[in-house]
Amino acid sequence: MMDLAFFYFLVLGFAIFMYVLLDGFDLGIGILYPWFNQEGERDHLMRSISHVWDGNETWLVFGGVVLFAAFPAAYADIASIFYLPIMLMLFALIFRGVTFEYRFKSDTSRPYWDFAFSAGSAIAAFCQGMLLGSIVQGVPVGVDSLSSLHWLTPFSILTGFAVMAGYALLAACYLFMKSRGRIQEHAATLGKQLLIITILAMVIVSLWTVASQVGIRQRWFSGLNFLWLSPLPIITLVVAVLAWKDLNSHATGTVHHEGRPFWYAATLFLLGFAGLVVGLFPYLIPRQLTFMEAASPDSSLLFLLPGICIFVPLICAYTLWGYRVFAGKVEDYQEGY
Repeated sequence: MMDLAFFYFLVLGFAIFMYVLLDGFDLGIGILYPWFNQEGERDHLMRSISHVWDGNETWLVFGGVVLFAAFPAAYADIASIFYLPIMLMLFALIFRGVTFEYRFKSDTSRPYWDFAFSAGSAIAAFCQGMLLGSIVQGVPVGVDSLSSLHWLTPFSILTGFAVMAGYALLAACYLFMKSRGRIQEHAATLGKQLLIITILAMVIVSLWTVASQVGIRQRWFSGLNFLWLSPLPIITLVVAVLAWKDLNSHATGTVHHEGRPFWYAATLFLLGFAGLVVGLFPYLIPRQLTFMEAASPDSSLLFLLPGICIFVPLICAYTLWGYRVFAGKVEDYQEGY
């Protein structure tokens, strides 16, 4: 059932995008952590995500379940080929999660928990970027991840830092939306710098990918393809300019839409994700495994369908409800965790 396999391909893409968007900004809070070191600023940063960080990671678990159940061949290859960076990412997320439990209760050990939170966020984001770069670049067949560092290449290192910059941009825009005064002003300044870095990283990664990957180059430039696909880079540039204007409005004292930069940053991620899918479709592992080849038997896909139809709306509903309950500014007099 190609239609059913394609449905699960879309569900997997949706789960990945939701994770990148939601957990991206709270990982970005940890990446920005060293740049907020005045009295009370780090407490404020932790409060801004203490009520949502664990719910955001639901999408990571859900995406892993969909990949395992609907595309077991791709799951087996990815889990074995990228065993080391995946385990490093998970350990970083664990240390980061423990920080939420202990930092607010600590006194003399607080600097260590600050370091664990910042380092765990940065390492997790960097590993996710390396995984993305390695998959886009292509992986060799029959390689043992425990005895090879094939996933550690200049391109994957670049994508690792690019994802870190993008997550930090999301976080800066989130703080701009959720904060006041000095923190909001500092977030706007960092956001403008990170916006430039993120756009440059997107351009470099895109050009590198097109230059090194024949299949992706043909997908974008064969015939009239680039004409049809040109709205993606054009809209990306327009959104970046709009985000810059709203972040810069703080300097001119004309802030009217504090939430808009975050949605512009989210749109940049959506456009980048769309460009990636356009280049790689229908592959889950480029040049090796398509989603049709990796799909489970029809009977398994049908068996999964009721659960998917129940839990995707349920997760979306409680995610929206949670953000609605905690809408508005983060106040410094509120409890921590």
